[in-house]
Amino acid sequence: MQIITTTDDLKSLCQALSAEPYITVDTEFMREQTYWPQFCLAQVAGSGHEALIDPLAPGIDLQPFFQLMANERVVKVFHSARQDIELIHNLSGKIPHPIFDTQVAGMVCGFGEQVSYEVLARKLAKVEIDKSSRFTDWSRRPLSDKQLSYAMSDVTHLRIVYERLKKLLDDSGREGWLDEEMATLTSPATYLADPENAWQRVKFRPRKARQLAVLISVAAWREREAQSRNVPRGRIVKDDAIAEIATHAPADIETLKHLRALPRGFAGSKLAEGLVHAVAEGLKADLKTLPAMPRGGHGHGHGHGEIPGPVVDVLKLALKVVCERERVAAKLVASSADIEAIAAGRGDKVPAMHGWRRELFGDTALGLIEGRLGIVLRDERAEITTVERIAGLKAAE
Repeated sequence: MQIITTTDDLKSLCQALSAEPYITVDTEFMREQTYWPQFCLAQVAGSGHEALIDPLAPGIDLQPFFQLMANERVVKVFHSARQDIELIHNLSGKIPHPIFDTQVAGMVCGFGEQVSYEVLARKLAKVEIDKSSRFTDWSRRPLSDKQLSYAMSDVTHLRIVYERLKKLLDDSGREGWLDEEMATLTSPATYLADPENAWQRVKFRPRKARQLAVLISVAAWREREAQSRNVPRGRIVKDDAIAEIATHAPADIETLKHLRALPRGFAGSKLAEGLVHAVAEGLKADLKTLPAMPRGGHGHGHGHGEIPGPVVDVLKLALKVVCERERVAAKLVASSADIEAIAAGRGDKVPAMHGWRRELFGDTALGLIEGRLGIVLRDERAEITTVERIAGLKAAE
C-alpha cells in the first residue's frame, strides 16, 4: 500500500493506472460542518498498484487524479458512486467516465435494495469487512494504521466484487440495464445544485399553491446562503422552520419573533432580512408558473388528477411479484412516485415507462389498469396472468 502525499508521486501513480482496463476507486470526505464536502482521502487500486491519495497533504496538486477520472480508456469502479462523483465534479468540473457502480449492479443482479459493500464483499469476495473505522474523522492527521487499512480494503476487495458482478451481468444479458443507470450517474444534470429545486428536499407538503410558492422561494434563499457561507442548510434555517414559514408567510421581522421553529434571536440576525424578502418574493409569484403540487397520499386530488388508492396498491403488489420473479431490486425498477403517476394516467414521462423498465414492469402495469391482466394466488404465491387464463382457472375449479 502506497501513501501519496506529493504531486510527483501522484503523477507517477496515475500514469501507471492509466494503462489499466479498470481501476477501483473510493473517496472519504467530511461534510458535517460544511455545505461543500471536504475531500480527505482517495483510494485507488489497479492490478499492480494499491494507493491512498492524501488531498490534505501540503502543496499536492490533484489534477493528475482528476485527469485519470476523466480518462475514457479506463473504467472507474465505485460502490454507491453518486457522492464520490459529486465530490470530484465539484472540485474539478470533471465527471468520472466511464464508470461501473457495484451497488447498482448488485441491485440489477438480485442482491437486494441498495445492497451494501460489506454484503457484496461477503457474498462475492468471501471476506468480512471490519466496519469499526467507518465513522472516523478522515480530516484528522495522522491517520492510524487501522484507518488506512480499512480505507484500502474499500477498493482491494472491490476488484473481485466487480469482476464477479460483471460476469453475472454478461451471463444474464442485463448489461444494458446498467448502462442506462450509469448514463444518469455520469450526466452533469444529475449534479446541478440548483437552489430553485431545493424545496424538493424539505419534508413539507403544502396544502395551498401560495404555500408552495413561499416554500420554493424560502428554500432557494436558504440554499444560496448555505452555498455562499459553506455551512450545512440547517445552520441557516431548519426544515421545520421552513415548513412553518411557508404556512404562515411572515411579512416582517417582527412577525418572525412569534414563529416557534426559529431559534431565539434569529429575528435580530443578518439572516432575518433576507428571509423576509424571500417570503415576499414567494407571495408575489405567479401561481400559474408553479410546479405540480406535491401529493400527500393515495386518493387525494391536488388539481392534477386523482390518485386511485386501490390501483396504486395493485401496482405495488405487481411490482413486488415481477421483481421477485426476475430477481431485481424493486427500487431500481419503479419508485412510489412512478407508480402513483401511472395509476393517475400520467406515466408517460416516468422512468418506469421507458426502456428496460417498461419491458419488465411498465407494460404489465398498463395491462392491469386496462383489465387485460390480473393477479391470482396459486400455491400461496401471487402470479400475474391474463384475464382469459384467470377465467379458465375459475371454470376448472
